[in-house]
Amino acid sequence: MILIISRKQETTTNEVIKWLLALVKKFIRVDEDEEFEIRAKEKRIYIESHRNCFYIDDISSVWYRRGGIRFKKIQYDNPAVDVHMQEHQHWLQDYVIKKLESKKHVNKQSTSAVNKLMVLEQAKKVGLDVPEFYLAEDTAEVVLDKTITKPLTGNITINNYQDYAESIMYTNIVEHKEKDSFFITFFQEKIEKDFEIRSFYLNGDFYSTAIMSQNDEQTKTDFRKYNLQKPNRNVRYRLPAKIEKKTHQLMLLLDVNCGSIDFIKSGDKFYFLEVNTVGQFLGVSAMCNYTAEKAIAEYL
Repeated sequence: MILIISRKQETTTNEVIKWLLALVKKFIRVDEDEEFEIRAKEKRIYIESHRNCFYIDDISSVWYRRGGIRFKKIQYDNPAVDVHMQEHQHWLQDYVIKKLESKKHVNKQSTSAVNKLMVLEQAKKVGLDVPEFYLAEDTAEVVLDKTITKPLTGNITINNYQDYAESIMYTNIVEHKEKDSFFITFFQEKIEKDFEIRSFYLNGDFYSTAIMSQNDEQTKTDFRKYNLQKPNRNVRYRLPAKIEKKTHQLMLLLDVNCGSIDFIKSGDKFYFLEVNTVGQFLGVSAMCNYTAEKAIAEYL
């Protein structure tokens, strides 16, 4: 039995499930609104929510997409007993998560969030080229028009910001100095690119796409500023074997076996930018006929 951990109305999850159905594979989908209790029956552990119930030893593989398994916390009236039982429940929950993550898997809940700064440092250690970066609280040392700034977080959206339901934080070029200091911010060397590369990675296999974003002012700095009237050209691409080998080594160090990885090609160099463990890949998969969603279903 396959366990899928996701969220409601998650498009990528739905597409993989279509392939699971076509391949006649049994699965259970857990969404973010479920709260599980840990139970025991016939010396076996199972977890139960208002929608799902399953023995953890019946699960053969796990796909962590988004969200996470949430557990119901039982509280006790006596403070001393409550403290003791909260610890008791913590280790029981930890056991369930670790048992599930020990199965054949595509990503894990415990390593779903990676630290961008640590990833860049590890990328340099394995020999990948990384644009120079630093943190600062002002723009005193910033080289204008040759430096970009972008979020440190994996989440690039701000919900309900001012008059917008959802605002997206794009990569931007620093074009002027700021008078005041600000919260510590990520700055990086601006690389003049030939084109960008988005690679979907799954257990050592790379499904790469060259994104010709450099000739459009709207997408030149950040291809996610999509030009719907004149979309960027996207074509299948094969990274050099040495770049794939180093990137595979990086993913092993991060304990991440699936994700979207971004590069910039500039001359004879391939600059590593970042890895998104739950990155979107359906668009480039469809344009390049990779059917990456089928690859996930087959692996599970």
